[in-house]
Amino acid sequence: MSHLYLIAQVAGRAVAIDSEQVESVVDIGEVTAVPRASQHVRGLAALRSRVVTVVDTQSALGLAGGSPARRAVITQVEGHHYAMLVDALDDVAPFDLLPLAHGVTLDPAWRGAGLGIVEREGEPILAIDLASLVPGHAGLN
Repeated sequence: MSHLYLIAQVAGRAVAIDSEQVESVVDIGEVTAVPRASQHVRGLAALRSRVVTVVDTQSALGLAGGSPARRAVITQVEGHHYAMLVDALDDVAPFDLLPLAHGVTLDPAWRGAGLGIVEREGEPILAIDLASLVPGHAGLN
């Protein structure tokens, strides 16, 4: 059964995000650093009269460099809003989520976030779980 996915770019790689995890897509303005926050938290930002935690997805994946991104996917995890930084947004379209093929090994950076694969024009795209990138959730610290 097809489901809507947002196709985005994170760390130069196309990823698919289940539309049920997406509250909105925004450009992030000023970010205020938070002392003693996880290294994956860029800081806090005001968004439509509420404060969101801005997560550097590239850092949360354990990839070097950190993201200069200003675009974000807003998601809600356990009642809290997070702005998950992405390099770019490509498309929203229906796809079937396919399991990762037996024997396919994901790079360690992507292993914890990977849910399966969607295929766009014959190209496999990793579907990810945004909640797995939230510091303190799903084993990420």
